[in-house]
Amino acid sequence: MEQTEKMYHINLTKEELKGAKYAILPGDPGRVEKIASKLNNAYKLGVNREYTSYLGEIDNEKVLVISTGMGGPSTAICVEELAQLGIENLIRVGTSGGMQLDVNAGDIVIAEAAIRQEGTSKEYVPVEYPAVANLELTNALKTAADELGYPNHVGVVQCKDSFYGQHDPDKMPVGYELNDKWNAWIKAGALCSEMETAALYIVSSVLRLKAAAVLLVVWNQELEKRGISNNTDFDVDKEINVAIKAITNLIRGQKHE
Repeated sequence: MEQTEKMYHINLTKEELKGAKYAILPGDPGRVEKIASKLNNAYKLGVNREYTSYLGEIDNEKVLVISTGMGGPSTAICVEELAQLGIENLIRVGTSGGMQLDVNAGDIVIAEAAIRQEGTSKEYVPVEYPAVANLELTNALKTAADELGYPNHVGVVQCKDSFYGQHDPDKMPVGYELNDKWNAWIKAGALCSEMETAALYIVSSVLRLKAAAVLLVVWNQELEKRGISNNTDFDVDKEINVAIKAITNLIRGQKHE
C-alpha cells in the first residue's frame, strides 16, 4: 500500500506511523491521552469513530497508542488495519472483573490465553483453535509487573460479547447456559473476565503478529456473591506502567543483542 493511503476505520497512514512497530491498545478512547502522556514527544494523530490515536516514543523508538473500542468486532478491525501499516507488536491494556477468590481489585492479570466466548474470533478460525498470547510479550509483561512490585497473576481470561449477560444472566433467555459456563470457567481456573483479548489473540495469530494483554482487576463479583470484602480499584496507571516498562525492556534488550 502507499505510504499516504489512509486506513478506512482507524484513519491512519504508514507515513504518520513513521515506522512504529509497537502499539499499546486500550479499549477506552478516553485513556489514550493518559497513556501517551507517559511517552516521550507524544502528539495526537487523530480521532475516527472509536479509534483515538497518539504517536510517541520509548527509548527513541516510535510507539503508537490507539483505542480499540469495546468488544471483539472493533478490536479485530483495528488489528487488521494496524497490520497493514506495519505494526508488529500489540499490547492490550484493559480492565476486567476477577473470577477467582484470590484475584482482588487492584491486581494485575497477564493473559496467556483467552476463552473464546465471543463471536468475532469464530469468523476467523474454528472454535478448536486456541486464543494464545505471544510468549515473548507475555514474559516481558510478567517481568515488568514483578519489577514494579504489583500483585499479579498469569493465566487464562474469559472473553464475552455481552457485559450484562455476565452481570445479570438470569434476565436472559439463555441465562441457564451463561450461568453453567461461568461456573465451568471458574472451576477450570479462569482468572478474570473481559471483552477484547480473544479477538486480539486470534486475529494476531492469523496475521502473524505478536500480541499480549495486561489487565487491571477493578472488582470481583465472586467475592461479592459470598459477602466477602470486595473493594473496587480503577487505578489504570498500574496496567499502563506495566505495558510501558515491558516495551522499554524489550527495546533495550534488542539494542544490546
